[in-house]
Amino acid sequence: MINREIPHTQAADHAEAMAPTANVPHAFTPQTVDIEQTRNVTELLMQRVRTAPAHIAFETRPAGEPLTAPWTQVSTQAFADAVSELAKGLIATGVKPGDTIMIMAQTQYLWAVVDHAALFAGAVVVPVYDTASATQLEAILVDSRPVHAFVGTAADGERLAQAASNASSSSEARAPRISVMSSEPLSASAEQSTVAPATGTLSDLVALGADVADSDLEARRLSASLDDVATIVYTSGTTGDPKGAQITHRNLVGQVLNTAAAYSEVVRETGNTVLFLPLTHVLGRALQLICIANGMRVALLSDPKEVVQSLAVLRPTFLVVVPRVLEKIEGAAAASAAQKRVLPLWRAAHRTALEWGEYLEAADQDHSLRAPATLRLRRALFDRVFYRRLRSVMGGRLAYLLSGAATLRPSLATFFRGIGVPVIEGYGLTETTAPLTGGRPGSLRAGSVGTPLPGNEVRIADNGEVLAKGVGVFAGYRNEAHNADAFVDGYFRTGDLGALAPDGSLTLRGRLKHVLVTSTGRTVSPEHWEHTVEQHPLVAHAALVGTDRPYLTAVVVIDTEAATAWFKDRGDAPASALSACGLVVCSDGRLLEEITAAIDRANAAVSPAERVQSWRGLVIGGDRLDEFVTPTMKLKRQVLLAEAEPIISELYR
Repeated sequence: MINREIPHTQAADHAEAMAPTANVPHAFTPQTVDIEQTRNVTELLMQRVRTAPAHIAFETRPAGEPLTAPWTQVSTQAFADAVSELAKGLIATGVKPGDTIMIMAQTQYLWAVVDHAALFAGAVVVPVYDTASATQLEAILVDSRPVHAFVGTAADGERLAQAASNASSSSEARAPRISVMSSEPLSASAEQSTVAPATGTLSDLVALGADVADSDLEARRLSASLDDVATIVYTSGTTGDPKGAQITHRNLVGQVLNTAAAYSEVVRETGNTVLFLPLTHVLGRALQLICIANGMRVALLSDPKEVVQSLAVLRPTFLVVVPRVLEKIEGAAAASAAQKRVLPLWRAAHRTALEWGEYLEAADQDHSLRAPATLRLRRALFDRVFYRRLRSVMGGRLAYLLSGAATLRPSLATFFRGIGVPVIEGYGLTETTAPLTGGRPGSLRAGSVGTPLPGNEVRIADNGEVLAKGVGVFAGYRNEAHNADAFVDGYFRTGDLGALAPDGSLTLRGRLKHVLVTSTGRTVSPEHWEHTVEQHPLVAHAALVGTDRPYLTAVVVIDTEAATAWFKDRGDAPASALSACGLVVCSDGRLLEEITAAIDRANAAVSPAERVQSWRGLVIGGDRLDEFVTPTMKLKRQVLLAEAEPIISELYR
């Protein structure tokens, strides 16, 4: 990895150039790595090939094999060879520098191969969720116009072929060639399609590139510069309006090298991770690049439900999760204690973990602090009884967790730190190439998403909105109309509300567009109430309602998996709503009584004017979950509220 310190004068000049006007809350961290000598993203891999070709980069397993089956280790050199062979195949098919190549598949090792091969061929990568609707696919095809597309399964290829047919009939966009990222062939109907001719499998594509010279590949690999677009990432669309964010090689290289430098004790050659976040999401992709560039071994999982089981097998030293995963681990521990009839003991252990976590946080600021003897004794006891077992479930080697993609409640971060697994909270968006801010080992503070990462700046606008500038901020949306309100004074408008502490650490306060204004003129930020309700293990999501209404109400989405297990533990028949299709109201008195306790706690935590007067429990059938929740498990609030409008209207009668 290129790791040259920026001269002090250059860093100072950069800081001065970016310094905002007086009396505007801001925080800035200068770059610690000079990225100008790095040609483009492909150099992140090639530098590792030159310095540690035999180092293990990936662990893989054959499709369908159990997690306990032997995993195959892939060296950096072997990965680079696979990438080069596929890149030659792309060149042989006529892919030119700047052409767009789509990837629509679940997280897997071949995703990484295809991603890098496209960049080696000088192309621009367009990742798309394999759960995308036909309408979304058509819109992305028309906007990005890929010349080639890789899909995870033959069924995905057929869906994409149909979307391409529909798109080409209504625009000048031509259909891409389609390759399946497995040995599974396309069906006869897709193979005969005139709108999306199939190139078959990856092996077929590799064979086509056998005659492409190494020198030609090298020239193509180096064709893109730092300021060229490397990838177009379409926002997951919590608002229902995906936008194509143009992320440059500079954005990716700058974030990867500077973030790795900031977390050198976390990202290391002797470490490994299990990556299950969608690689379509910029956070998963950025993390993978960080690992490749720094020699941290990666195992990729396509099914998030396998994650917990995989931890004991792969024993990661570092793991990136969304808050919901941590909530489920905490809830499962409580449920296990209840089943073993030691719930009171678990509650005492939980309280002790919180106290220990709070002590560790305070000790970060004052190294002279010493924990009370009684706390040390309780912590040692519960470590033997509970904490050690929890760490073992997570593989037993986790040094740190990173929580991203959604807001983590402070008590959860404190709890995990208390059991011996510190949580680094970070914040970023697609438009900031993932990490914008992050907590640092040795100065973690629950509830804060940390200070700007090297090369990035955060400013707080007069209305409380978080504004961003720096190496990670993207080059703008493809549609110029989307850029009109996206920037102010050279800063990207994140749409999030936040506040900066004197040390430059950021605390998020909610979404600007989520602020409610009742018909009585009261302004309410819903996040605190919602997060309090969502702490209940039976609640997946909560949404406060009240704009232009006389009082506040809410809809609460029940976690069907947790609720089903809850009924089973009670020996009761599950609520019929849990097996219903679509969006339905749950009227089961047992569930509603249990969740009412969470509503009461949330109401008690806010002022009387911010309390919910009535609510409804909803169940989303599994067949429609993707319509209301993003792949990173965030609620598509506006989509849910629009469909639930008839239910909400009843709350105001």
